[in-house]
Amino acid sequence: MTYRHARKAVYAAVALCALAVPLAPHQPAQAAGSRIRLGNTSDVGRASWNGPAFTMNGAGAVVPASMSRAIDDIRGGTGSLDVVVLAGSAPTSGSKTPECDTVMTLTGVNSCTTWTLTAAGDATNSQVNTDIRNAEFVYFAGGDQCRYAAWKDTPLEASVESVVAKGGGSGGGSAGHHINSPIVYDACNGSVTSAEALADPYDPAISFTTGMFQWPHYANVINDSHFVTRDRMGRTMTFLARAIKDGLTTDGAAWGVGVEEGGGSLFIDRNGLSTEYGKDAYVVLGDHQPEQAAGREPLTYSNFKIWHLTPDAAFDFRNRPTCGYYLRSVTAGVPDSNLYDGTPVTNCGESGGGSAL
Repeated sequence: MTYRHARKAVYAAVALCALAVPLAPHQPAQAAGSRIRLGNTSDVGRASWNGPAFTMNGAGAVVPASMSRAIDDIRGGTGSLDVVVLAGSAPTSGSKTPECDTVMTLTGVNSCTTWTLTAAGDATNSQVNTDIRNAEFVYFAGGDQCRYAAWKDTPLEASVESVVAKGGGSGGGSAGHHINSPIVYDACNGSVTSAEALADPYDPAISFTTGMFQWPHYANVINDSHFVTRDRMGRTMTFLARAIKDGLTTDGAAWGVGVEEGGGSLFIDRNGLSTEYGKDAYVVLGDHQPEQAAGREPLTYSNFKIWHLTPDAAFDFRNRPTCGYYLRSVTAGVPDSNLYDGTPVTNCGESGGGSAL
């Protein structure tokens, strides 16, 4: 997860403070949000917007090409909009507003406000929620998605949802990518590797948050980041098997969206049509119960369907394709070779609509 190590020292400092002053569960920490605004001091006023639009990034940084696309879609090519960046900790070096620094170079941006939220009470901060509701795009920075998952069922969650509902957008990178899927691998018990997940699908480090953000056309999805570089296909396969077995999906199938770091970004428009930018992405489908998924037992799951999206490739999340995938399986915790490329199946029929181009 991009910035996770960069922000780790900040998390440790916050944790030490929390240990020094224990808090009962019903006593939220004092709000301690930090606000830095770039651009105009007044928000844009406009009756309607053309979104929603989303950016799902493999690393924490804003990807200018996909962000520009989202901004243009939301504003309909005219006028300007306001962006809010949410971060669970501050960068430990360099600019205090790295995401907004990039956003402010793009056409159609009126302002960009970075909120660094490190205390439990920050999700109820009235100024935070006012800024979010007045914005047209909310970007979740990289870091630790467990911090973001803690905002479930808070005013902050409702504020972000209001931005999308009015035709704005949401997105993020690394941890910010994770939190934008309806089934979130929350990493609240630590991070898990592919080897660890495949060896035990019920490893304690595998935990999920559900019922937070439910974006249009994006049901039953689990996001993953830094996908190829950190070899995360195996753990995404495990996440899908767990989601299916544990009944976390609505139709007995689960979809993984893994985006590569180094500039990879999946843009999704208001109709659910996505375009990949920069680096590759993968859409992985598990559409049946696992043959074996149990605690302290290796995973066995046959025939995951995988769509490999290269830059400029499209994938229709509204009308999800039934062809164009290649197949890979896991047997007793050992995945097939060559997980990240394959020859697409072409004899799977014409029904179902949509295509992975």
